[in-house]
Amino acid sequence: MSGKGLGSKNVCTSLDTGDIRRMTQQYHRFGIATVTDLIEAHTRQLVRAEAERLLEKHAERRDLRLETTGFTRRSMSVVPSEMIAANSELVTSIYADPGLLGALETLAGEKLHPCPKADEEFLITRQEQRGDTHGWHWGDFSFALIWVLVAPPIDVGGLLQCVPHTTWDKENPRINSYLAENPINTYHFSSGDVYFLRTDTTLHRTIPLREDATRIILNMTWAGARDLSRAFDADDRWWDDANVSAASALKK
Repeated sequence: MSGKGLGSKNVCTSLDTGDIRRMTQQYHRFGIATVTDLIEAHTRQLVRAEAERLLEKHAERRDLRLETTGFTRRSMSVVPSEMIAANSELVTSIYADPGLLGALETLAGEKLHPCPKADEEFLITRQEQRGDTHGWHWGDFSFALIWVLVAPPIDVGGLLQCVPHTTWDKENPRINSYLAENPINTYHFSSGDVYFLRTDTTLHRTIPLREDATRIILNMTWAGARDLSRAFDADDRWWDDANVSAASALKK
């Protein structure tokens, strides 16, 4: 296994009660909280270098639309979860770090469980071409920590948009109805930022890139207790396999 762990260095910083309260309120109101200040700068630097190393060796391109999210688009390069787990002690050690888990559980107000599906524990994505986007979608599991490792300039695109307090019906996703009936919150993150997202009840996407540019993220996923006994019948795990039945080829 490559990509050595952090050794004796801490993953998290120490924040005062006011900072934690602010993050917690933001998370529960909007389904998202910026937690950059929670993560040590050296940790964020190491994770960026690690993601770039893994992309160089293991990136796979995806260009498709997904039926279970109303045929929204996925255009990006990915490093799938099992590839990350097998080749990065750094990422797996951060994922299991007690200090990080404790801080995120404080924000969530509940216990975070390791993701029960190995193909969704981690994901590295790189948007790099004009039009690249992670179209409107939800997550199968409750929690994600998103490391924005490289971000394009704000005018180029790649911004995150969210509609919190929504639900995913894979048979009838109703995405346009949610967009018409609710405010859409838009967030710009700089390289090195990190955010915590309630993925199963927050409809979200990235705005397509206006030109060739680079946006790299690492996604770490955890489950809530509610997720542990769920069955996943839809064949839509596109990041792991581009040929899933719910995917259709992108017609440019």
